[in-house]
Amino acid sequence: MENSSKQWRFEGNKRLNSASAISVRGVLDLVIGNLSTDDPRPTIPLGNGDPSQFACFRTSTTAEEAIVDAVHSAKYNGYAPTVGVLSARRAIANYLNRDLPYKLSADDIYVTSGCLQAIEVALAAINRPGANILLPRPGFTFYESRAAYEHLQVRHFDLLPDRGWEVDVDAIEDLADDNTVAIVIINPGNPCGSVYSYDHLKMVAETARKLGILVIADEVYGHLTFGSTPFVPMGIFGSIVPVLSLGSISKRWVVPGWRLGWLVTSDPNGILQKSGIVESITGFLNISTDPATFIQGAIPQILENTKDDFFLKVIVTLKEAADKCFDGIREVPCLTCPKKPEGSMFVMLNVSLLEDISDDLDFCMKLAKEESVIIVPAGMAFGMKNWLRITFACEISALEDGLRRIKAFHQRHVRKQ
Repeated sequence: MENSSKQWRFEGNKRLNSASAISVRGVLDLVIGNLSTDDPRPTIPLGNGDPSQFACFRTSTTAEEAIVDAVHSAKYNGYAPTVGVLSARRAIANYLNRDLPYKLSADDIYVTSGCLQAIEVALAAINRPGANILLPRPGFTFYESRAAYEHLQVRHFDLLPDRGWEVDVDAIEDLADDNTVAIVIINPGNPCGSVYSYDHLKMVAETARKLGILVIADEVYGHLTFGSTPFVPMGIFGSIVPVLSLGSISKRWVVPGWRLGWLVTSDPNGILQKSGIVESITGFLNISTDPATFIQGAIPQILENTKDDFFLKVIVTLKEAADKCFDGIREVPCLTCPKKPEGSMFVMLNVSLLEDISDDLDFCMKLAKEESVIIVPAGMAFGMKNWLRITFACEISALEDGLRRIKAFHQRHVRKQ
């Protein structure tokens, strides 16, 4: 038996603990821990944006067949190049060029293990001692987690609910200083379901240029729009300001488990090359993992051959679900939705607290325990106290059941007052 007096020289990395504490996964684990084992009803998952478990969101047969063909070809069983398989990079460039006024080449594309790794690469590449980055509030919390791990300082600018969750552009100049290196724009929006107009994005680009900072454009929900505002890629403004565009097949093709994303230098003026950012991107990828080679091998067939009717089906399903969600929320007096979602898979709700509920986290924990419905408390997850995030990307029947349970939860707690 080991001598208990022995002094070992190693211990856990506390930075990982603090960084993961502000992740959506960490918050969801906390909420899920309150589910009652005595409730025979199925749990309604309105917290995580992964609709792949629902039959109505099954990916295209083209994508499935592309994976099979890539495996059967036996061409993709080895290691991939650091920056990605050349045919995949060319296909991604061609796919993105459909929406741009200039042409990307394969040299502008870096294939990543999902959009999460693209975020890791971007934040590592721009980091330097004392640097800070401007993040939206509310925004995707992985940026917070990764910035904490990288010792990259964070400053928040507000998204304005009464203006459709637009960026508070006037506040950005007041936040920035000589150590500010980048601003993150998430469009279509997670967690807000917002979609930004051409004019608004141009204003952001011009402000970033004035400050001398680059834009990190998180477009993982690109083209998943179903309102009056079309999706506009930030790369359109690459001639105004250098843009690192992040994306993946995870959301549009509903395959988050395939872990195939990209980071793109949308920069026709070559500023990112001259500043050393491109070299830093390659340097990070040299010491990190790659997406599976056979997934990369399937990318040309997936991007080039998927039919428009598949995308239309996904959009129609999301719009129907968003409408149902918005209408159902209006029947719950304690919840307010300032803006009907027009994109992505989420909506943000303000919660008017009931007497025996202390805050948004308490609301979500008690809802999980009493009704087996999982939603995300936005105070802990997104820095918006007494707000909630709901995903509507699920089967309509499950969404309707979840909304009925939320309404019953409200009625029960109103009676307790």
